[in-house]
Amino acid sequence: MTANRGKRRFLLALCSFLALLFGGLGIWQIERLAWKLALIERVEARVSAPPGPAPAPEAWRSITQERDEYRHVAVRGTFDYASETLVDALTERGPGYWVLTPLRTATGTILVNRGFVPREADSPADRAASQQTGEVTVTGLLRMAEPDGRFLRPNDPRQDRWFSRDVGAIAKARGLGPVAPFFIDADAGSSPGQLPVGGMTVVRFRNAHLVYALTWFALAALSLVGLALVLRSREDGR
Repeated sequence: MTANRGKRRFLLALCSFLALLFGGLGIWQIERLAWKLALIERVEARVSAPPGPAPAPEAWRSITQERDEYRHVAVRGTFDYASETLVDALTERGPGYWVLTPLRTATGTILVNRGFVPREADSPADRAASQQTGEVTVTGLLRMAEPDGRFLRPNDPRQDRWFSRDVGAIAKARGLGPVAPFFIDADAGSSPGQLPVGGMTVVRFRNAHLVYALTWFALAALSLVGLALVLRSREDGR
């Protein structure tokens, strides 16, 4: 009798814990769903808007991901092709590199992701046709720097191996001086040559939070059913 009571108490505690755990995870996924829907709406509105001026240096410190990322911006300056950086990329076109080129403007330096090149076209000669001399106007999407790396692969400035678009580290390695805390993903067709390929910013976000929420709530319901069965067995055992 004592063993049965101990077992029922354990099952009651377990079912109660699982119901609370799964219910909490379901609520968290609902909150994530609301966040994801707001993100999608915000990004869609920004990428389809006409380009506005890029933030000036006096506004760089106040830039935030929520308020500024994916804004469609325009900036005018001169490219410093000698200081380009290739950043490892895996895209719908396959593996390759993002070509990050400093743009020297009248007010400061901004790194521009001019687009994608495949691994076999990593030589500057392969994209020589796209190099524009003199002042140019660049339009694209404002993106936040990536100082935390990508897929846990740290950048290696000494070996000139870059896996994330960490503008601060790139600026330091290239001796660029102060740069904007963001970079610009250039629009499609921004380069006169075939390479780099611009306009490849991923602006479609996977949204499976509702499915996850329903799964967690279903597991919570099953835990409650288990709790009810344990309580019923205790009453029957009286």
